[in-house]
Amino acid sequence: MGSMMETPKVPVFDARSVTPEEVVQGLIHAGGAVIRNAMDVEDVHQIEKDIRPWLEKDKPWKEGGFFPVETRRAYGLAGKSKTFIEKMVKQETFQKVCDIILSKTSPAWVGQKREVSTSKPQLNTTIAFSIGPGAHRQELHRDDMIHHNYPLKGITASEFTFDREVGIGWFVAGKKTTRANGATRFIPGSHLWDSELPPDESQAFYAELEPGDGFVMLSSCFHAGSANTTTDEERLLYCCFMTKGYLRQEENQYLASDPQVLKQMYDKETLKLIGYNLSAPFLGWVNQLPPLKVLFGAELEEAEDLF
Repeated sequence: MGSMMETPKVPVFDARSVTPEEVVQGLIHAGGAVIRNAMDVEDVHQIEKDIRPWLEKDKPWKEGGFFPVETRRAYGLAGKSKTFIEKMVKQETFQKVCDIILSKTSPAWVGQKREVSTSKPQLNTTIAFSIGPGAHRQELHRDDMIHHNYPLKGITASEFTFDREVGIGWFVAGKKTTRANGATRFIPGSHLWDSELPPDESQAFYAELEPGDGFVMLSSCFHAGSANTTTDEERLLYCCFMTKGYLRQEENQYLASDPQVLKQMYDKETLKLIGYNLSAPFLGWVNQLPPLKVLFGAELEEAEDLF
């Protein structure tokens, strides 16, 4: 299993006809897939309206290393754009794919009783990227390194198991995204490699998107933002990752957004997705209460049996 092996073809789907199962199969074989018409353009424009002031406030990283100095970012988008959460993060096909790949069901004996618990996926990161003309390329990397996910053995697609994965990324174009203005590039099939293999730029696929198109990718794939070689084009991209419910979130959702603001913006199921939930059977409690009960003022309630 080596980086010079033939790379699989990246599937291209249409959100109006594709099934979650088809996307999952595409991810198993290629690690990523393009999904056309994933969002209404009106919703994409609303997200830009919501987050543009935050992009304008951002300052470049001093060294311009991992992110070139022409990059502006907006974080903590759960508290900044309801449309981002409701229309992009909760996009139906994306969430069903995350549920299939990232949900974890495990049995455990408690005395003589066999308990079965399912931990559901949770939001991992929310970022908007604006990459201006002249930006250099970002180096290829794997986002699952944050969870120290280092497979020791390369495999084939037929050997793939969902236990190998810790996250799924979702990128939606705010503006037309091309290879010239910095489209996300990734190495198809690199989710199947072992952790000793470095990326090979010659194998890169560029996710060129129209506004509202999406690119979904396993976080174990090598990927990066590309150079913006234009003189007058902004590459505007909205990004979120989901991760397994029993892993620590990359972006601390509890501090990134005011919980009292979130409580007013979203229903309880959405708050659970953001992270205000127990990972079954009982990971993440506060005074042995589920976080939502604390958020909604039930701190003094008697503790319950979390099973």
